[in-house]
Amino acid sequence: MSQTSPPPSGLLTQPLPRTMRAVVITGHGGLDVIEEREVPVPRPGPGEVLVRVHAAGCNNTDLWTREGSYGAAENPDVRTGWLGPLDFPRIQGADVAGRVVASGDGTAAGPIGARVLVDPAEYDGPGPDARPADVLGSERNGGFAEYVVVPSARAHSVDESPLTDVELAALPIAYGTALGMLDRGAVSEGHTVLVTGASGGVGLAAVQLAHSRGARVVAVCSSDKGEAVRSAGADAVVDRRGGQVLADAAGAAPEGYDAVVDVVAGAVLGPGLSLLRTGGCWVVAGALGGWAVDIDVRKLYLANLSLVGSTMHTPRIFDHLVEIARRGEVRPVVAATFPLGKVSEAQAQLAQRRHVGKLIVVP
Repeated sequence: MSQTSPPPSGLLTQPLPRTMRAVVITGHGGLDVIEEREVPVPRPGPGEVLVRVHAAGCNNTDLWTREGSYGAAENPDVRTGWLGPLDFPRIQGADVAGRVVASGDGTAAGPIGARVLVDPAEYDGPGPDARPADVLGSERNGGFAEYVVVPSARAHSVDESPLTDVELAALPIAYGTALGMLDRGAVSEGHTVLVTGASGGVGLAAVQLAHSRGARVVAVCSSDKGEAVRSAGADAVVDRRGGQVLADAAGAAPEGYDAVVDVVAGAVLGPGLSLLRTGGCWVVAGALGGWAVDIDVRKLYLANLSLVGSTMHTPRIFDHLVEIARRGEVRPVVAATFPLGKVSEAQAQLAQRRHVGKLIVVP
């Protein structure tokens, strides 16, 4: 690390270094576009704080943004990030837990020293149900670095949380998305819920959060991950490799499901609507099994079903997630941690999908 610089405008606890270690992607592509670099420490402006990153979670969005696999709406063959074209180099890492070390506002030292969980989203409006307009680590530099600048309003104090920094860093994208899906599916105590892709980040989060709400959870995952998923709160497990997912899911809940929390979609979605009870809700937030689906709309309207899309979280949902973190109501499952210089290894392991739980980078 280079010598420290004079204090920036605003407030801080101690002189900051001029440079920091960060991992950037230099363009869309494979693991070869990931580079560790020495870069300037960012300085917070008005309404911003500088967070010393203690842990940063890995997500599928990191892979797909790096690969440019989202595609433009008008041309799916064009490589883009999640919400559009990216500027490079870009520091990825949307999930950040750390401590505030400087503020761009020179009026009060309130946030200085606070242990925080960062909401990675900036929103398209001021309301509690606003939609994400840009995301940390995609449209803005993120947490695969020693420091990151974030809007002060998105740095939520979690000083009282019993969760470790590594556990906190597992929460924002995966657990925020899962919580949003449960909210949109109106999942509550006594409901029966089917969760697809239950060993992945969002799926496992949905299992834990639905269980914490008092719902009965049936989880779809490969048999070798079934015990870990049961330990997270699933009451029954359906083997996705058994060749009869829908029949097995129906057998696990003969009276039907109040909600399906789906990150897979594909061939299961259309015929799977028959699994829902009258008035039930199918919430989808992913397309790991394929984005083109066939639906018999008669199944929707004759049984008063709902088919709902769900992307990430809203300010209201993230506030709820922060309260869950402060109380330690759910302890995220962490599969492995990696040092900052091993981000490429973390992404390679994430792509293989052999683990259960979250992969976390610790600078």
